[in-house]
Amino acid sequence: MRQTTTVRRKKKKKCQWCAEGVKYIDYKSISKLQKFMDSKGKILPRRQTGNCARHQRQLAIAIKRARIMGLLPFVVY
Repeated sequence: MRQTTTVRRKKKKKCQWCAEGVKYIDYKSISKLQKFMDSKGKILPRRQTGNCARHQRQLAIAIKRARIMGLLPFVVY
């Protein structure tokens, strides 16, 4: 006999920035930027955060600017 398996698909996450109506991600909002970084300080990918492509690019630039300004660490030990 053949068993039938159900495939569960995860609900696609919505872009947090689009929902808030943000046009520009500011590098000075450290608390928001830290949510999109893992424990080692790496930028999380789109598939994990649910950001749209446009805001993911802006987010990466904002995190990199904050790192250069010394607001965020490059590496966390």
